[in-house]
Amino acid sequence: MFTHASRRYAKAKKGRCAGGVHKMEEDVKKMWRWWGALAVYLVYCVLALGGFGKNQSDEPPAEPEMQTPIYPVSINGKEILVGKTTVQALLDQGFKVTVSETSGDYEAVEYEIDPEAKLEKGGYYSGGTVWITDSVFANISFVTGMFRSKMGDATIARMDFSLSSGNKAGLGQVLFCGVPVTEISREKAEEMFPDFTGDPYMWFSPASMADYEYFMAFGTEDGMLNRLLIEKRYDVDWGSEGT
Repeated sequence: MFTHASRRYAKAKKGRCAGGVHKMEEDVKKMWRWWGALAVYLVYCVLALGGFGKNQSDEPPAEPEMQTPIYPVSINGKEILVGKTTVQALLDQGFKVTVSETSGDYEAVEYEIDPEAKLEKGGYYSGGTVWITDSVFANISFVTGMFRSKMGDATIARMDFSLSSGNKAGLGQVLFCGVPVTEISREKAEEMFPDFTGDPYMWFSPASMADYEYFMAFGTEDGMLNRLLIEKRYDVDWGSEGT
């Protein structure tokens, strides 16, 4: 049987035991929090190292982008690069360059260009013609850059040779990739450009050739080249088309 003093001692002892148990529980909680933080850190390290290893070994290095080749046209030994050559360069090489417009009474009016005429910036202009002989020609389009410029400074964006009409005596002066156009048959075109595609009467550049378009058409009877189109694609203001 407890006395009054014994009961106070027992209560005090019980209080000390409860305090000890409470402190131990706090220590256990702290320990679990520490282990939890360590586990998160280890997982992060594993993921980071895994990603590093993947970038270094599993993924191949990025390949440099392949530039679209520019196939040249030569006329009388003078090279023309669509997308590079300017209108003024054609004039300097002695070519006659004209433009066609429709008059008020809907008649076509053709005149030689004025290389000093001002053109709007970022425009695409069609209706031009470069004359090789009196009957052999190529229709051309040209573009302007980021600023207003003279017509002579515009860049040739498109050349379309029609080779099936008129006097063909001057066609031997026209070379495509060093080969006279009079010698390019459907079979020869495939030999020159094995990565192109088409059918027995056409041979053209693949869609993967994003910057340029090359198109060749051939006669149904003789299988020889009768049209050659070379075009550089531009991001331009189509509202400025025309001269």
